[in-house]
Amino acid sequence: MLLYRIVQVCIIVRKRTMKTNCYAVLIADVIESSARGDLRRLLGGRLAAATRAHRKAEFIRLPYAITAGDEFQTIISEYTRIPELIIDLRTRLRPLRLRMGIGFGRIAGRVQSPVNRMGGEAFQFAREALERIKGSAGNKFEALTAFESRDKAFDATANLIYALHDTLVLRITERQWETIEAFRVTRGLEDAAEALGLDNSTVSRNLKRGYFWQMQETIAGMKIVIEEHFG
Repeated sequence: MLLYRIVQVCIIVRKRTMKTNCYAVLIADVIESSARGDLRRLLGGRLAAATRAHRKAEFIRLPYAITAGDEFQTIISEYTRIPELIIDLRTRLRPLRLRMGIGFGRIAGRVQSPVNRMGGEAFQFAREALERIKGSAGNKFEALTAFESRDKAFDATANLIYALHDTLVLRITERQWETIEAFRVTRGLEDAAEALGLDNSTVSRNLKRGYFWQMQETIAGMKIVIEEHFG
């Protein structure tokens, strides 16, 4: 009994220490960015709007910062919001298509803007995750999302989930994305149909064919996985 209590205390202390000293960093880049002559204007405008929305929703700690012509990064506020943040970014930044690397780890120095002047383990892990999926297009399947941390069990689970999830995301048409965005904004079938000028059955069909409900299950499942490992 005493040994069990000691082990439980150690687990609690470890989780609290990890949460105190661990940050989540997101680094993303735009796929096929060289083909877009309007990339700087489009990316800048989309990120400015995303920053306002995501700071208000407390998704991110710092504004998004463009770190290269087609890359941007931020520090995420709450770990369990990561799955929802991923889908919201994909929706908001359309027609741009994104690859995302998320790293969990320590950060060097103070957490302050601009985020592109910061560094540390979390940034290194996010960069490694992103670089790993940049070459995935030539593999047996293409990935759009990857995680990297010191917890390899978490990495293996999260990356498997998103490997399957991204296979569906790659099949979503622009019309289906429009329906997904409207439904996420209005939070109702009838309101989304009215906003889009469609009937309810068409909206419902677009959501189903656009794998919206599978994406919602991914969000719910990944929240549990993240909470289990980093909560």
